[in-house]
Amino acid sequence: MPDLVKVSEWYRSEARDLPWRRSEFHDAYAAWGTLVSEFMLQQTPVSRVIPHLEAWLRRWPDPTAMAAASPAEVVTQWANLGYPRRALWLHGAAVAVSERHDGVVPRDVADLLALPGIGDYTARAVAVFAYGDRHPVVDTNTRRVLARVIDGTAQPGPPSRRDLESMQRLLPADDAESALFNAAVMELGAVVCTARAPQCEQCPIRDACRWFALGRPVGVDTRRRQAKYEGSDRQARGAVLQTLRLAPAARVPLVDVIPDWPDTAQRHRAIDSLIADGLAEAADGFLSLPR
Repeated sequence: MPDLVKVSEWYRSEARDLPWRRSEFHDAYAAWGTLVSEFMLQQTPVSRVIPHLEAWLRRWPDPTAMAAASPAEVVTQWANLGYPRRALWLHGAAVAVSERHDGVVPRDVADLLALPGIGDYTARAVAVFAYGDRHPVVDTNTRRVLARVIDGTAQPGPPSRRDLESMQRLLPADDAESALFNAAVMELGAVVCTARAPQCEQCPIRDACRWFALGRPVGVDTRRRQAKYEGSDRQARGAVLQTLRLAPAARVPLVDVIPDWPDTAQRHRAIDSLIADGLAEAADGFLSLPR
């Protein structure tokens, strides 16, 4: 395993100033702020998350406040962040925290994993970045850095326990340094060791990188390509939800839900899928946000 201590040194001077990294953010929102930010950052760019996160936490500064909200309020507040099921999962997590943990986001990874909508990455991220515990935290950016530095491949393979094991072996022994190192490797992958345009000349661990030493071979890119948004079912679903968010009482006659959508079958699929996901409800000829 290479010595990656330079990553932490680089991070201390070059890390982006993001709200969830500030001490006042943690003072105000504790682990709840970290949990909300991690939900929002899944598959959504930082620049889009920041204004939504700030508005969300002003409205619901703790899990108990959010648990008292209705699913319709939560889905409406989620606005255009995308993948709106995350809003319902976050609401479910807030209810569970309020009922099972006296309104305090738990610290233990197993307790976090027992909350609705929380997977291994989010549980570890909260335990590390909110509480400072020593666990490997591996996201897509981390996996790419590990693949290049250790394996010499341009892109990582499918997620596996091997990623966690590799990161575990690299972690500093000190809890605080371990948390910082997790954040540093993620940041390196996000801004320097990027998927399509890596800035190797700016990389603090270029000399330890096997991929760079091999001449940056392209290799086979096995990443799944996201379907184009324009004209997709996702776009139709977003249009339906936007109609409901803007409607009085978040309720619209079914015939008035995107009636001019160019693909009638896609319109029906969008409505049906939102109902199946719990993001909409149909009754008496009306479509509404979940109550």
